[in-house]
Amino acid sequence: MAARRVSSLLSRSLSASSPLLFRSQGRNCYNGGILRRFGTSSAAEEIINPSVQVSHTQLLIDGNFVDAASGKTFPTLDPRTGEVIAQVAEGDAEDINRAVKAARKAFDEGPWPKMSAYERSRVMLRFADLVEKHSEELASLETWDNGKPYQQSKNVEIPMFARLFRYYAGWADKIHGLTVPADGNYHVQTLHEPIGVAGQIIPWNFPLLMFAWKVGPALACGNTIVLKTAEQTPLTAFYAGKLLLEAGLPPGVLNIVSGFGQTAGASLASHMDVDKLAFTGSTDTGKIILGLAANSNLKPVTLELGGKSPFIVFEDADIDKAVEQAHFALFFNQGQCCCAGSRTYVHEKVYDEFVEKSKARALKRVVGDPFKKGIEQGPQIDSKQFEKVMKYIRSGVESNATLECGGDQIGDKGYFIQPTVFSNVKDNMLIAQDEIFGPVQSILKFSDVDEVIKRANDTRYGLAAGVFTKSLDTANRVSRALKAGTIWVNCFDVFDAAIPFGGYKMSGNGREKGIYSLNNYLQIKAVVTALNKPAWI
Repeated sequence: MAARRVSSLLSRSLSASSPLLFRSQGRNCYNGGILRRFGTSSAAEEIINPSVQVSHTQLLIDGNFVDAASGKTFPTLDPRTGEVIAQVAEGDAEDINRAVKAARKAFDEGPWPKMSAYERSRVMLRFADLVEKHSEELASLETWDNGKPYQQSKNVEIPMFARLFRYYAGWADKIHGLTVPADGNYHVQTLHEPIGVAGQIIPWNFPLLMFAWKVGPALACGNTIVLKTAEQTPLTAFYAGKLLLEAGLPPGVLNIVSGFGQTAGASLASHMDVDKLAFTGSTDTGKIILGLAANSNLKPVTLELGGKSPFIVFEDADIDKAVEQAHFALFFNQGQCCCAGSRTYVHEKVYDEFVEKSKARALKRVVGDPFKKGIEQGPQIDSKQFEKVMKYIRSGVESNATLECGGDQIGDKGYFIQPTVFSNVKDNMLIAQDEIFGPVQSILKFSDVDEVIKRANDTRYGLAAGVFTKSLDTANRVSRALKAGTIWVNCFDVFDAAIPFGGYKMSGNGREKGIYSLNNYLQIKAVVTALNKPAWI
């Protein structure tokens, strides 16, 4: 499958003739301390009830769905309304112990690591087929639990999810070591062995895709897994776990625990019988995870953390395309994307035009119930994230950035926020420094290449960047100068299964996706054998 822009897939999946909800017809302005509200084309319509049934809310341990040892549960909420979808088992340290014990037994005694790589790949391929068969159920659960548009879940993320597992299934029987020439009469070979029990902690913004990014390579390499879901979005992981068992995954190979970071997450990170840890989430939490791993058994850790990615528009760029891509780079997934293009740098010669067109595009963005056709933006994940975003919007206004549009809540139920655009943003403002993780676009002005390279790199993050220009020389110069793990040139958010993803600086370490991700789940062993009168060396 060739690389495809998520944006183009989404645009094809949205129908221009679909009924619209929350289409803005006015604009916000800040005048004399009064923040005026958007107009909307309609009040909040009746919420669509998903047809999918929530059938798995227990922990998956050793091939069985079981209650938490404590018997506790916690609610997972519908971000459209704040109402309870289901009560989910609340795993803690005892449940992590049970899950790790099952994973250890499956690794040391079970068939998975000893199974031929070809047979492992067949299990993963069967799973991908089942994902496609149950795509509507998975997409409905993902949207219900997370709030992202159903068309994004169904037409973009579920196909990518299946593609990732097929990609890693293809790698399973191509993992091998080398024969190494050495000085003297020795035969030297390297073995690439599974690392053992992998602990994995996934975030709430892309529950299924992050499941695939972590579980796929770990299984291909022959490992067993204990996966902790985000407490906000546990439902699709359990459903995927059921499908993996149905595909033939042996008991104990994948164990799934829902719970909170302070209990289940900390127990997994510090567990002495976990051989490797992978975490996706905030930089602050990543620091804690790294410390827990180091202070226990010094297990290796892969971290995919926060970002404040620059999106740089040069004066020769196609402005209309750049506006659309910058809009997508920031507002995709309600702005809840670690690599969001959240610092939009625009050359001074085209700055005013870019700002006006960006404002117009934001005013056309359709916000509403993510189960409705034509919706581009759903609610933020929960009240905590909603309040965080609103705090940064207030900070932007108080810092004297120009609020071009947006800046307020939509409706009085759920966590919907107007698409918000700030211009005249300065590098020292919080909205230009911190990861907002919401639908807030900050547009900054620059005058030359050296200046924008320096400013773009002046951040503690280094996850991704976008460069828009018609000049190959400019593209090459800037992409090599930017300190970030992924540089998109005249595109953004291209997430092919084969393209590695990860950050510089405080955006993390290690890479996910592609061939590089396999290294996270392998041990390299050198075997040196003395030769007696060899015919050749």
